[in-house]
Amino acid sequence: MDEETDSIEYDPRMSHRFRGYLPVVVDVETGGFDADRDALLEIAAVTLRLTPSGHLEPAQSFMEHVLPFEGANLDPKALEFTGIDPWHPLRLAKAEPEALSGLFQPIRAAVKASACKRAILVGHNAFFDLAFLNAAVARCNYKRNPFHPFSTFDTVTLSGMAYGQTVLAKAVKAAGMEWDPAQAHGALYDTEMTAKLFCTVINQWQDLGAPQPWLEAPARPTGS
Repeated sequence: MDEETDSIEYDPRMSHRFRGYLPVVVDVETGGFDADRDALLEIAAVTLRLTPSGHLEPAQSFMEHVLPFEGANLDPKALEFTGIDPWHPLRLAKAEPEALSGLFQPIRAAVKASACKRAILVGHNAFFDLAFLNAAVARCNYKRNPFHPFSTFDTVTLSGMAYGQTVLAKAVKAAGMEWDPAQAHGALYDTEMTAKLFCTVINQWQDLGAPQPWLEAPARPTGS
C-alpha cells in the first residue's frame, strides 16, 4: 500500500456494501467521442469510503494529465469545449501507460484496504468514461486494471430517480450543492462533484430507512 493511501482509513465493511466492490468515481476529458480513435487527455478518480455511521463519503482524489497516444484524433470542437491544450508544457502530461499506473496503484491500495475484490466505476454517463478507460488499458496491454470491465454505477440514472435531473450541474444544484461553471469540464472538478452527488443520493436513500445489513457483517480479510 502506498504511503498516501495508508494514511487514509478505509472501512472493511465496504466489502459487504456493494457485493465486494469499491465504488470509485471517474471522469475523463477527451479529444472526441470515439474511445478507440480519439485521445484520452485527462482522467481523474475519487475513491469512496464508509463513515462509522455507514454513510458514504469521498476519501481520496487522483488526477492524471495524459499525452495523446500515437495517431490519436483530436477534434478541434472537443478541445474548444474542454479548453485543453494537449501539448502545453505546464500540463506535465504523461504517456498512457505511466498515467494508468499512477492512477491505478492507489486505487488498488484502496480496494485492498476496504477488503474489496475490485473497483467499480461510478460516472455521470458512466459508459463513456469506462469506454475510454478500457480502450487505454487495451492499447497499453495493462494487466492490473482494478476496475470491473463492464459493470458501473451511473449518476445520470440515480439523479434522475432522486431529483428528476440528468445534467450534472442541474443534479448537483438539486441535491443542495453549489456548482462552479468556471471549473466545469475539468476532469478533477467534475469527478469530485459526481462523487458528492453519488454519496448524497445513496446516503439519502439509507436515511429513509433502507436496510443496512453491511453494518453488522463481519469484515472480509483485507486483500481477499
